[in-house]
Amino acid sequence: MKKQLVKMTLAAGIAALGSSSYAIDIDAGDYTALPEGTNVGLVYYQHAERNTLQSNGNQVAGNNGLNSDIAILRLIHFTKIGDYVVDPQVLLPTGRLNATGDLSAPLGSATGTADAIFAATVWTLNDPVNRRYFGITPFVYAPTGNYDASKGAMNLGENRWKYALQTAYIHGLGDKWTLDLAADVTSYGTNDNFQGKSKTQANTTQLQGFLRYALTPTWDLRAGVSKTHVGSTSLNGVNQSDSADITKVQLGSAMFIDQKTQILATWGQDTKVDNGFKENARLNLRLLRVF
Repeated sequence: MKKQLVKMTLAAGIAALGSSSYAIDIDAGDYTALPEGTNVGLVYYQHAERNTLQSNGNQVAGNNGLNSDIAILRLIHFTKIGDYVVDPQVLLPTGRLNATGDLSAPLGSATGTADAIFAATVWTLNDPVNRRYFGITPFVYAPTGNYDASKGAMNLGENRWKYALQTAYIHGLGDKWTLDLAADVTSYGTNDNFQGKSKTQANTTQLQGFLRYALTPTWDLRAGVSKTHVGSTSLNGVNQSDSADITKVQLGSAMFIDQKTQILATWGQDTKVDNGFKENARLNLRLLRVF
């Protein structure tokens, strides 16, 4: 019984991990439109530790852990189409998943590349004077990552196409404060070989909000909250009843160390998870370079 319970909640946990690590989570300031012709390169490192497994709001007995270390290379080019700023971009994730505690022996670890992500934001509002921006971003996840059907959810790649649409708004509040808001929905193609079964999934939705305070023109402090509903999965048409609702918070800071280089660090954790792994600590580091 516990083995089956772990399988169901593990699937929810990995689904949430994928949706929160590889593109949909934003950093405050991401939806700032830059001038036409600007290129931006970013390198991310994300470490997360999960030491509890939840099922229907209750903790599963035992020492059930999952750690992840993910690196992402992201390349962005800003251009214009007519009157609109557009930024085609690609994200290339790689990393490692490592089960711990009671799950270490049965689940082991997974290392390799995750699915490549292609995106492009279109800004319908671009008002740098008043620090007001509104952007719309479609995402496409291509099934290019490492995938072993026998490992089920314990994979970096997902063996399916994914599509997401995100909107975000930035609003300057006086000289020091800035509000960032974002909402997105992700839909999923079919994984036709999930441990020999066909896996489908209902849509995932997310709402995010951040508040930034500028200590100087190049250094800010930030705080954010996110609420995600991860859609339930079905195997060969049978609903697994493994949808997950996740609330998380984060605190951080970002600083330009020169005119073209920014460093960012945030720390966060889940405050509520009803199904799947609960993150007790997440560290995100990012290096941004304009060229």
